Amino acid sequence: MGLYSLRVYLHVMDGAIIAFRLPHKTEALERNRFCQRFYGQDTSSGRGRYHHHKRGLLDEMPYRKLIRSVIVLRLEDVERVSRFLEGYNAEIHVRRIRLTTEDRRVLRVSQK
Repeated sequence: MGLYSLRVYLHVMDGAIIAFRLPHKTEALERNRFCQRFYGQDTSSGRGRYHHHKRGLLDEMPYRKLIRSVIVLRLEDVERVSRFLEGYNAEIHVRRIRLTTEDRRVLRVSQK
């Protein structure tokens, strides 16, 4: 396997994991607003008769939520998500990772 093909292979297999935390004294209303804008929100009206999903940032890209405040993303989405989190003064930790088979399926990354 040549160096170029190895580089392409590793790029396809890599992703990123982001762990974040909002500042400790963030008000509940601001936390709720953050979650709505980040994850999106399911709403209903008419006594539950009508359902609607308000889109959040993560609705625009594939991601995998592992536990609260920890997500796996494609490398190309890291900068956009990081900028969003910085807007809320979040503490952010980003690492490049090797994607599992399940991660690749969820993130729609092909194994070449």
